[in-house]
Parts: sequence; structure tokens; C-alpha cells
Amino acid sequence: MEQEQRLVLLVTANNPQSQLFIDYLHQQLDCQVSVVAPTAEWKGMEASPTVVLLDADHIDEATMQQWHVRAAEADDMSLAAFNLRDEEHAVEILSAMNLQGVFYRSDALEMICKGLTILLEGNLWMSRSLMTRMIQFFRRQQLNSYRPVCGLTHRELEIIAMLGTGASNIEIADQLFVSEHTVKSHLYNIFRKIKVHNRLQAVNWARQNLGAPPPLVGRRQRDNPASIIPPPS
Repeated sequence: MEQEQRLVLLVTANNPQSQLFIDYLHQQLDCQVSVVAPTAEWKGMEASPTVVLLDADHIDEATMQQWHVRAAEADDMSLAAFNLRDEEHAVEILSAMNLQGVFYRSDALEMICKGLTILLEGNLWMSRSLMTRMIQFFRRQQLNSYRPVCGLTHRELEIIAMLGTGASNIEIADQLFVSEHTVKSHLYNIFRKIKVHNRLQAVNWARQNLGAPPPLVGRRQRDNPASIIPPPS
């Protein structure tokens, strides 16, 4: 694969600090490096593979979920997050969306470049301790999936999943082909059944009790399941 076909796309605020980071990646990585603002629309580029690097300091949860959907629909796109506070923060993000790479605020620039290179090769980049925690998390969710979930109906489960994407009542209604009033009625019943008072509490409850799908694996990694290279502990 030609080096110029590879792309690292930073989704972050364009400021002097981020520009220094971008310039450093340009110097160290044998690939294209581009940046897009969190609120800007990105139409894609003719590059493969692509690593999308989400800045946790400048991206809200709804925007992260939008990139999550784009990555799931793409053939050769890896999703990673940087500027995460610590492993607890990483677990919180990974319980709601699929990431192939995780970088912390304390990571050295050299380590970030090494991780991005690994991601461009189609491998995962996260610590063994984090992977162990997520395996245990998904095992618990798998066990929970065989148990009744507080009496929630299939439609209520659909709606609570959409809450996690940041969808509004109108957007949920449009996707489910029902009225906004029907969505509000479902939300009232959901809140009552799981004993929460607002959307944020419902999303947090869903993360703890329903979980998210296991991390997506790129095409090359499916061909080579052993290609999980964690960073040094």
C-alpha cells in the first residue's frame, strides 16, 4: 500500500496548540494528516486506511456518536480518542462506542505516533489492563442480556439506545415513524421503570445495564485475530 494513501484525521478545535500537534504528526508519520473542526461536516477523502482521532477535550458525546456511526459504515476506518483523562474515562467512552485506539493526556508524543502507526496497520492500540476490563464488562452485559431488563419493551429498548446517540425526541420519532407525543410517552414509561428522572440518567443506566457492542475489528484484523498490539504497560 502506498504511504500517501494513508490518512490520520484529527477532529479537534483548530488553535495554536492543536496546530503544533498537527505539525509534529506531519513530521513524524509517513502519511497524510488532516484536521476538521468538531462541528464541521467531513465528506471523506480518497485515502485508505484512515484513522480518525477524536479530541475528547473538544468533542461532545453526540458528535462522538456521529463519528461512531461513520466508522461502522466505512470499510477501512479506525476510530481512536485522545486527551482522555485516565483509564476510568476510557472505560466510560468504550462502554458507549467502539474505539480501536485510546490515548491519554499523559501520553508522550512519541508514544502517540507509535500508536497511530499501529492503528494504520489495522491493529488495536490500548493497554492490556484496559482490554481486560472491557472484556469483563462485555461478559457482564452478555449475561445481563439473558435476563429481563426491568420490564422494558423492545420499542423502549430501541428508544433508550437512541438516547445514547444524542438524538432529540423529534429525531427519534422520525426514525421510528411515530409521533413526538408517542416518544414522550415511551420516555415517561422508561424513566418510571428504570427509576431515573432525566435523559442523562437514563443513558448512564443503559451503559451500566445494557452496554454497547464489542469493539469493531477492521478487515485486516479479522483476517489476523492475533494482531492486537497493546502499548507498553
